[in-house]
Amino acid sequence: MFNKDRWKEILEVLTSNWFRTVLTAFGVFWGIFILIVLLSAGKGLENGIMKDFGDIATNTMFMWSRATTKAHKGLPKGRSFLFKTEDVSSIKEQVPNLRFISPRNQLGGFGDANNVVRGLRTGAYNVYGDYPEIIKQDPMSITQGRFLNYSDIEEKRKIAVIGDGVKTGLYDKDEDVLGTYIKIQGVNFMVVGVYKKKSNGGDGEEGQKQIFVPFTSFSQAFNRGNDVGWMAITAKDGTSITSIKNQIMDVVKENHKVHPEDQRAVGHFDLYEQFNRVQSLFGALRFVAYFVGILVLLSGVIGVSNIMLIVVKERTKEIGIRRALGEDPWSIKIQILIESIFLTIISGMAGISFGALVIYLINTLLDMNGPVDMFANPSVSLGVVIAALLILIVSGLLAGFIPAQSAIKIKPIEALRTE
Repeated sequence: MFNKDRWKEILEVLTSNWFRTVLTAFGVFWGIFILIVLLSAGKGLENGIMKDFGDIATNTMFMWSRATTKAHKGLPKGRSFLFKTEDVSSIKEQVPNLRFISPRNQLGGFGDANNVVRGLRTGAYNVYGDYPEIIKQDPMSITQGRFLNYSDIEEKRKIAVIGDGVKTGLYDKDEDVLGTYIKIQGVNFMVVGVYKKKSNGGDGEEGQKQIFVPFTSFSQAFNRGNDVGWMAITAKDGTSITSIKNQIMDVVKENHKVHPEDQRAVGHFDLYEQFNRVQSLFGALRFVAYFVGILVLLSGVIGVSNIMLIVVKERTKEIGIRRALGEDPWSIKIQILIESIFLTIISGMAGISFGALVIYLINTLLDMNGPVDMFANPSVSLGVVIAALLILIVSGLLAGFIPAQSAIKIKPIEALRTE
């Protein structure tokens, strides 16, 4: 079936009219190229936006208190309140399927007054009073020393874990930081660790300029008592934080005599909900990419089918002679199908190769010029390439089927009469 003479004949047929063959192949080439580029652009956009989530646990919500908007139990609206450490215990007791609850307090930050001093150097940094679980909710790599532990919490140790950006700002390049002291709003803390976070979009640099201290020593040093500024709450795998966040907010509303229907008194940011919305958006973008790419590819396949019909018509006399000499109709049909599949696959592979080259060039430019907000590492998976090859094979069969059927319907005597 796939002998040398057959392939020689196929190549002669396709090269007998180069211009027509190239124009026909271009439709398939362009369809696959558009499909590859659209999918890689969508992946680049997805990678860029996902960088904003970083390594943070996506099944997490952040919750803070705001002024009430409804009077309740004799208390006026517009009342301010703060979460307390007792709220953490209440939530753990009353809401099932929670993995981590991290109460947090915060000082300073970017754009604030300088709040950290070491020797003659000063800086404005985010300082967090945290529990050890926070490293599982907002992962970071400890490059030197260690992170917070429960001994630090229980003994209210004045220790600190600083980011790479803090180290750069307060220390000399090769200076050993472990065991040294920094002064946070006039209170000395000993540095026991250095962390580094992955760069997430435009906030990557600020992510390295944070300081973590034990929640209890933070509260003691800065007179916070049992106040809690905000909480990071993560649900167990298999339970979305979105499905139980109302239960969590009901607990703190009850504890602080907030009206159950007051929707503004407890602020929150549901990371899981936002993550799902982004995932749905990219699912829709992938569908559009496949839809548009396949439609463009289909127009190219129709072009191949039309050209193969013309080729069959031009070879009517030849087919008649072959039939008169006793060649099996199936053999003629196979040859037409092979010609169609061969033309489709060659042009499609050229489209895939050119698309891969364009993706490579874009990634090279991104590496040379630095990251772009909301766009990173456009690419297509091996599965997409395999799917594209399968589409090409099926498309080639479809493009050649009608011309092949037309070829074997030609009666030898009628074909021999054709001029």
